[in-house]
Amino acid sequence: MKRGYEESASTSFGPPQSRRKLDPQGDALFLEDDETTRNLARKVADHYSARTNQTLEEREASPIIHLKKLNNWIKSVLIHLYARRGDFVLDLACGKGGDLIKWDKAKIGYYVGIDIAEGSIEDCRTRYNGDADHHQRRKKFTFPARLICGDCFECRSRRKFLVRLDKVLEDDAPFDICSCQQFALHYSWSTETRARRALANVSALLRPGGIFIGTMPDANVIVKKLREVEGLAFGNSVYWIRFGEEYSEKKFRFSNPFGIKYNFHLEDAVDCPECIVPFHVFKLLADEYDLELVFVKNFHEFVDEYFKKPEFTELMRRLGALGDGNKDNSTLSQDEWDVAYLYLAFVLRKRGQPDRTHRNNDNRGNKGQMQISKGDIRYVSSED
Repeated sequence: MKRGYEESASTSFGPPQSRRKLDPQGDALFLEDDETTRNLARKVADHYSARTNQTLEEREASPIIHLKKLNNWIKSVLIHLYARRGDFVLDLACGKGGDLIKWDKAKIGYYVGIDIAEGSIEDCRTRYNGDADHHQRRKKFTFPARLICGDCFECRSRRKFLVRLDKVLEDDAPFDICSCQQFALHYSWSTETRARRALANVSALLRPGGIFIGTMPDANVIVKKLREVEGLAFGNSVYWIRFGEEYSEKKFRFSNPFGIKYNFHLEDAVDCPECIVPFHVFKLLADEYDLELVFVKNFHEFVDEYFKKPEFTELMRRLGALGDGNKDNSTLSQDEWDVAYLYLAFVLRKRGQPDRTHRNNDNRGNKGQMQISKGDIRYVSSED
């Protein structure tokens, strides 16, 4: 299965400009985002809102169908490794609810999903209710849920304070697991303010010992590939990445590794500006918010390690990323495998001793619904 994975090349990114830590009681350290940052967030939201749910036939015809199945396998493995029965889950950038079935199989106790795209949240509501065409035959989910439409990295209000996601969810917290699985965390890296807000929210909402699992682009690989080509663009038949002329020397700011944008196109999936997230900087920043690294693995390394385990080999077969192991000999193409090299999976743990006594007589899940109406969705505005 290992197809030429190489150790990620080091980059020249340095530490964050400052070492300030969030005051959990206030937002005075966080300023308003500029118009460029707000426009980027809006563009991302509009892009995903405009994407419609695919039928099974349309999905199977996708040029990256096996890559999508591989991504599902990686997310399933992460959830299998860290989710426990009865867990309270916060799903950041939940999208259209593609991971709801995974959480149901993990027998979680309560789910809160938040996404910036209104269209995605509506699709997630439909999927949870079992109303989507390709889910009509599925039984009801076993956990209550709550859905929120908003940008948890938002830095704008009339008073130039941030929208406080920890305040919005103070009656739901603490969560046992926070997940950011839809390759979305890099959108917070447009400014240091947003990057810090993302990690501050996660830390504030997790219980001590709680787990933060996620996936994101591997900055080391992206920079390595950029430096291997003559121009500012690289890719293959299913994706391309293009940097702007400001990066013609292929050197990046040592003092401020935020807001380093590139355009990313992936067939049948993404066509948006994204931001580099140097993982060693991400790790240092997370540490400031009491989130310690458990592991980080490039997707190639992740597959090489967990595909060897029988329970995950069988899961891969059932998901079909490598064919069904029987009559279907199809597998992900070399070009899809090259795209997988662009990503990594990570796990962080909040410092402190785990305390699950809150499970006793816990009524927080009563805020969720077993059938979610449009009126049940909360829209987080700048006045929250």
